[in-house]
Amino acid sequence: WKMNGVKKEIDGIIDFLKAGPISADVEVVVGVPAIYLEYVKNNLPSSVAASAQNAYKVPKGAFTGEISPAMILDIGVSWVILGHSERRNVFGESDELISEKVVHALDSGLSVVACIGEKLEEREAGKTEAVVFKQIKAIADKIEDWSKVVVAYEPVWAIGTGKTATPQQAQEVHRKLREWLSKNVSESVSQFTQIVYGGSVTATNCKELAKEADIDG
Repeated sequence: WKMNGVKKEIDGIIDFLKAGPISADVEVVVGVPAIYLEYVKNNLPSSVAASAQNAYKVPKGAFTGEISPAMILDIGVSWVILGHSERRNVFGESDELISEKVVHALDSGLSVVACIGEKLEEREAGKTEAVVFKQIKAIADKIEDWSKVVVAYEPVWAIGTGKTATPQQAQEVHRKLREWLSKNVSESVSQFTQIVYGGSVTATNCKELAKEADIDG
């Protein structure tokens, strides 16, 4: 939930998740600010996992303010989100850095939500495919085992803006991503990798998005 929430508010989120009901067929992971990761992990219901929102590309060192996969694992958390559009576009993380972080997180034993997505001007210029293919290629070039990778397509223009890609727009990019994975990685990776959508998703529009063939969450 980005850089939001103090304990009182977080307790409300946890109570909401405990109340559910959550289908046994759905895997639920919540992205928590690092300072509250252990607190949330210790209080979530067993059906919900906690995830770090970021991690660096080495296990330890003189990198003030960063956290490492080793630290995340040490407190019993097994997920990390990497490459979110805010990391790319607010903090200037490159495709290369994100791919290095993904590799190190996977090698360390974490499951990774790897985020990709285009900005508004890139979509309007017809560059959506070129942008997301470049971003996924940087990651695909460095990893072999996709079993712990979830790809999140999050168009920057739809994150927190109230604008949402229509189910058809989102499905089209998801389909293209699967085709890219089939062609450039393998058919099995294309079929079994979860590709989820993010970007102003609400209780109102999530069901329509979820009905699309290639949107897994």
